[in-house]
Amino acid sequence: MKLKYFFIVSSLFLASLNIQAQSKVGTVNIDLILSKMPELTQVQHMLDKYGKELSSAYEDKIASYKVKIEKYKEGETTNSDVMKKTLQQEIIALENDINKFKNNGVKLTQIRKDELLRPLYQKISDMVQTVAKEQNYSQILTTDGNEFAYADEKFDITKTVMNKLGLKTE
Repeated sequence: MKLKYFFIVSSLFLASLNIQAQSKVGTVNIDLILSKMPELTQVQHMLDKYGKELSSAYEDKIASYKVKIEKYKEGETTNSDVMKKTLQQEIIALENDINKFKNNGVKLTQIRKDELLRPLYQKISDMVQTVAKEQNYSQILTTDGNEFAYADEKFDITKTVMNKLGLKTE
């Protein structure tokens, strides 16, 4: 009977050790790593360039709109009603186009930013997976959104990932 009891207790003890070994949880600060990546400067440069291109296209639309308004004003007394109506429709179409362009500009910029940052996030993700496997973590949680009330720093792999990516860990 004592042997059976000892076997059960030993089995439970070993099972609990196995469960603890399988659930090692760590944290990582993705935004900190991203902010230290030298590639981020190139991404920002490309976003600035894209923003200037959008601004230039917007200014071209505004200039075209102003020309149409002037053309309408110049011919207001001499143009036929059909011509006036045609010019009014063109002006309204340009106004709508300008408003759509302005509204979509922010969305287009965000889409472009996401496209440019995707490879950087993938690089970080790959390194997080590598470090997690090397250090036998079962889960890595991000700390970027302040989701934790408490997280022990000894389980934070941010610096290890940064070192492996060749980034400064100041």
